[in-house]
Amino acid sequence: MAKGDRHVETGTLQLGHWGYSLATDGGGVWQLDVAVWGARKYLGQRVTIEGIRAEFDLIDVYRIKPALLRV
Repeated sequence: MAKGDRHVETGTLQLGHWGYSLATDGGGVWQLDVAVWGARKYLGQRVTIEGIRAEFDLIDVYRIKPALLRV
């Protein structure tokens, strides 16, 4: 996947040394550039983010919402 690709990812929103990150259901971790106000209220919860890949492991997030329940 190249820079500029659109991503929709689901996982647990975390706060680390470098800011927000998303631990995905598949086991990976994305660093997030979150410009969405109120992201803090989702810390520790499963969320779905939408954004554009900016770097190797960085997504510029433009939407964050609670994830649908797993079946």
